[in-house]
Amino acid sequence: MRLVVIDGPSTGTGSGMAELQWLGVLRHGQSTGNVLAQDAEVSGLEVIDIPERDADVPLSDLGREQAAAVNRWLRGMPGDDRPDVAVVSPYLRTLQTAEVALDGTGIRAVRDERLRDRELGILDLLTAYGVEARLPTEAARRKRLGKFYYRPPGGESWADVALRLRSLLRDVREEHPGGRVLLVAHEAVVLLVRYLVEGLTEPELLAIARDTTMANCAVSSWRAEGGVLRPERFNAVDHLRREGTPATRQEDVNAEPV
Repeated sequence: MRLVVIDGPSTGTGSGMAELQWLGVLRHGQSTGNVLAQDAEVSGLEVIDIPERDADVPLSDLGREQAAAVNRWLRGMPGDDRPDVAVVSPYLRTLQTAEVALDGTGIRAVRDERLRDRELGILDLLTAYGVEARLPTEAARRKRLGKFYYRPPGGESWADVALRLRSLLRDVREEHPGGRVLLVAHEAVVLLVRYLVEGLTEPELLAIARDTTMANCAVSSWRAEGGVLRPERFNAVDHLRREGTPATRQEDVNAEPV
């Protein structure tokens, strides 16, 4: 039996999500973990000294400023463009981002654990140097399998995250027909939502991930056009610049994002 592959967005989630009018994804503001991870990478350390478990890492003071800039952007939207609902990762940094960003906007927020950050398992709290130094076999296995399919022991691959996001996006479509939905989540989730909505291939996704450093409180969005969600913006930080708020990126972090 010959497998017939149809190219284009009809193979992804975008055409199946035509019931949504608008979909956006907001990455959380700068977290204390982001700061510590970048410092550890730059210093050549093996371990990132984050005292909290990943789910409990809070925003930094700058992260709160970034979320406040998002709040002003949302408040300035015309009523018929503003999101109806925000679906938020249950991790503290995303909950705090949503709390500040949605304050006074009238946007209802719900939590969904399927938006949590990728679980790193045995690689948790290790820098890129730390993985090479302490787990050379895992480093070699990751290099051989590639970023999309490599699953660290006790953790998730990008493909695993994509599977839970497929489930979430299906439910969002069914529960909010014709709606405008904002997801508040994490770097890997933003990239994988784009992968699903636009029907990207693995090489296309990895090329975007290689060439893009996702900013804290950046917005990516898609708007319905011709029955399909079409890209509107990606990794956009104009709303931060207008407020004079720094856009932070973990450019020196070579390990998996925190």
